[in-house]
Amino acid sequence: MNLTGTSFIGQARGSASGTSFHGVNPATGEALEPNYYAATSADVAQACELAASAARAYGATSGADRATFLRAIADNIEAAVDQLVEVTTAETGYPEGRIRGESGRTMGQLRLFATVAEEGSWVDARVDRANPDREPMPKPDVRCMLRPVGPVVVFGASNFPMAFGALGGDTASALAGGNPVVVKGHPAHPRTSEIVADCTARAAASTGMPDGTFSLLFDDGIDVGIELVKHPAIKAVGFTGSLRAGRALMDIAAARPEPIPVYAEMGSINPVFILPGALAERGAEIATGLTGSVNLGVGQFCTCPGVVVSPSGDATDALASAWADGMQASAASVMLTQGISKAYHCGTDSLRAKDSVSALANAEKGEAFAPAGSALFRTTADAFLADAELGHEVFGPSSLLVEHNDKAALLALAEALPGQLTASIHGTEADLSEYAELVDILSQKAGRLVFNGFPTGVEVCHAMVHGGPYPASSDGRSTSVGTMAISRFARPVAYQAFPDAALPDALKDANPLGITRLEDGKSVNA
Repeated sequence: MNLTGTSFIGQARGSASGTSFHGVNPATGEALEPNYYAATSADVAQACELAASAARAYGATSGADRATFLRAIADNIEAAVDQLVEVTTAETGYPEGRIRGESGRTMGQLRLFATVAEEGSWVDARVDRANPDREPMPKPDVRCMLRPVGPVVVFGASNFPMAFGALGGDTASALAGGNPVVVKGHPAHPRTSEIVADCTARAAASTGMPDGTFSLLFDDGIDVGIELVKHPAIKAVGFTGSLRAGRALMDIAAARPEPIPVYAEMGSINPVFILPGALAERGAEIATGLTGSVNLGVGQFCTCPGVVVSPSGDATDALASAWADGMQASAASVMLTQGISKAYHCGTDSLRAKDSVSALANAEKGEAFAPAGSALFRTTADAFLADAELGHEVFGPSSLLVEHNDKAALLALAEALPGQLTASIHGTEADLSEYAELVDILSQKAGRLVFNGFPTGVEVCHAMVHGGPYPASSDGRSTSVGTMAISRFARPVAYQAFPDAALPDALKDANPLGITRLEDGKSVNA
């Protein structure tokens, strides 16, 4: 497609009168054409008002119609993959294989949510039939289901330009649930966002979706995002990014005359606990796995293992040496933006300056515009518990090895952790039995527990949970990956004493949609 640098407002394009900016090649610092124009306040208002006008009609579309729409988007992206590879590699510094893989994940998410929308049981239909003869009071007929909340704002993420970008999981789940979406494109990859938004706009037109079902607005700052969250037409927000930015959006949303939920995924240190049996059996293998996991995507995964906990002794010394060798030998890399690179090196410099921390590896960072060199540090459990800064996320290819003296220290460290996206345990079956209390503690701390594996790599499937207690996410009861994500942008509505003909199809006696329902307390399959 021919890139124009203007926003998408439903089926129209936005103005070219706002301030302009460019995407930047993080390897060279080159400004990438074309100019992109920040959405004006008028653009924001128009996109939100269009979404509000589309909400009732789009919410009333069938699951089959939404599935057709989502599959059409995926088909359009598939046809644009070669252009996306060229554009997105230049904007992100990621290699071609990563972009093709992420494109596949993006199309897979869209098609997975299409099947969920089409099948329909996600609405959690419940039917409690009337019992007029019940004593002492008659029982009314009550039925409920999940309904769309209305227009949703989604913030594109920096580290996954497609899978968490304009048409990432947040957008796919919101659209599958019948909600119009207004995306605030991430300024680090505007060209990628424009191509994917064009794929979506064309799919909406070809499948007859209401104008305003999808919009995408550009901005290189924070003003457009703030205006979107404040707009009264918006009913929910999806966000992936830093704790600082996520918390700011939460506060803005809470201060509105009508507060709205913000589903923010804000990262974590994703602790890895190495138990004695596994350390003795395969310490070198674990060290190799940690090197790969920390460096995957230049450490720019929200599931990067930032803290690794292991018992003091010769076995951990050997693991530390092998891990340090792997990190030191890691090639210099390019981070997504110069700002992310500077923040990363600020974080590693802070660790390096602490008396309680020793540096095990400091790989060369190279001469790129947004460089990164792998780093590994070591400290003790006592120091970690005494200094909260040691538990702060360092976004990039860095990790901190924390050694403890006994089981009590290990459990105390686990208890002290704030909410996490993931927590991993390397152990034997005997370890799991001896450290059962650790598993119980971590189940209260993280959204996903990983056994004998590494947290990077999030499978998109029905059972996946990508979220966790605050501050990993704003609402630990939800997930931003997997099909349960659709429920974030829905609310329950009960219908009492309605005639059958007036009920939504999901609640009618004949169950014309053929979905699984809870009927009079029993799960009934169609």
